[in-house]
Amino acid sequence: MDLSLYEKIKMKYIIPQIFALLFTMALYAQDGKFYNTNGIAIKGYDPVAYFVQHSALEGKDNIILEWSGIIWKFSSKENFNLFKMNPQKYAPAYGGFCAYGTSEKHLSPTDPTAWTIVNNKLYLNYNQKVKEIWMKDTAVRINNADSNWLILIK
Repeated sequence: MDLSLYEKIKMKYIIPQIFALLFTMALYAQDGKFYNTNGIAIKGYDPVAYFVQHSALEGKDNIILEWSGIIWKFSSKENFNLFKMNPQKYAPAYGGFCAYGTSEKHLSPTDPTAWTIVNNKLYLNYNQKVKEIWMKDTAVRINNADSNWLILIK
């Protein structure tokens, strides 16, 4: 059977894009496995502050939300509300485990002050030295970590 030009284009371009979209959706629909300390995400740091205040700010004990099985703390009611409206936007990649470690196929804890935002996604690292290594080639590291994350969380 001879395929039309449109069908060939669709098979070559559209179908791989659909698979990439489905993979990305699965990646960001994190299954609730988040690195935490005593049930608290990001060691009590405010996930929204990285985006809004461009800073690692500790959350307050009286501004908290339980999401994905753990407690998230916030430095302000505004940040609390932003997170509540769209937690996936602000939650760190790879469940808050070290992004560099995930790129190397292992789960490691993180230092909330060793962070970066790349393409509107928060990435945490084990410490500042590891962050420096991470920053040298984030595109490749993110690609590797994206592939490894789905295996590591099983």
